[in-house]
Amino acid sequence: MLKVVVQRLLVMPFLLLGIVTATFLLAQFTKGNPLVSIIGARNLDNPEIVAAAKARWGLDGSVPERYAVYVWNLVHGDLGTSFRTKQPVLTDLLQRLPATLELVICAMIVGTIGGIVLAIISAEFRNTFADHLARLIALTGSCLPVFWLGLIALFLFSVQMKLLPGPGRLDIRAVAPPTVTGFMLIDTLLARDGSAFLDALRHLVLPSLVLGWSVVGIIARMVRASMLDVLGQDYITMARAKGAGRLRVLIHHALANALIPALTILGFTFAYLITGSVLVETIFSWPGIGSYAVDAARSLDYPAITGVTIIGGLGFLIANLLTDIAYAAADPRMREAG
Repeated sequence: MLKVVVQRLLVMPFLLLGIVTATFLLAQFTKGNPLVSIIGARNLDNPEIVAAAKARWGLDGSVPERYAVYVWNLVHGDLGTSFRTKQPVLTDLLQRLPATLELVICAMIVGTIGGIVLAIISAEFRNTFADHLARLIALTGSCLPVFWLGLIALFLFSVQMKLLPGPGRLDIRAVAPPTVTGFMLIDTLLARDGSAFLDALRHLVLPSLVLGWSVVGIIARMVRASMLDVLGQDYITMARAKGAGRLRVLIHHALANALIPALTILGFTFAYLITGSVLVETIFSWPGIGSYAVDAARSLDYPAITGVTIIGGLGFLIANLLTDIAYAAADPRMREAG
């Protein structure tokens, strides 16, 4: 297992460099003038202001020169300065990352539990009405657009039934707790503010359900296939012959082994949720990396766009590494091979 980890760590910098290179070049050759968001459209006819802005933001050099400078700064931990916020991109991302992680973790919990439960029902009652219904529920979340689900959820549960609050992390009249971790649920608990905690939890329900439902189908299909394979094994037949209850056979014997091949999709699902939360954060006015990416794209904020892409790519690489580690830890054959 140590060999696998070392190999992945050695390859990660080169993969990340490839992501950086592709993103930088795409951003540079995109049609549009970033100076509009820097100095405004009215000042584009002023050569002195344009020249000063290009020199200030490093836009006066050639593409290879700008790329070399960007990579050099990146190696030293500098992602550049945002054209829009005028702050270091790394500072912006670190401020918004906890909000995205809080949403993604809750969505992952929803998606994983929902997908596993539906997979168990579908595999145990194969080719019955319960199987078809479970698969329909799972596939609905994967097939329907996330932005449509978000808008419908807001309209039904917030506007019509008024069961849950609207966009944002807290009510507009609520006082936010002191920022300690950036996770609203944790910060409200640290501040011992029970009402704010409940408010933050209620605001988290809709976006996490919408985002989590989008991956329920992926997880359910993978776990169902593994469950069907495991349920046909001899040791499952033996366990049932010895009088083991249905629930014990499904959970203790079948699910424990069926989750091993499903670990791969669980790791990539988490990374997908981080990069795929853009629409959900925009709909629910969630101040995370997704909404930051949308604002950066609208204003052609090249440093911010590249910074978000690097964070997303790094998330996928780390998820891949952790998945390999978890797979090797769960499967003795992988440990012996490593």
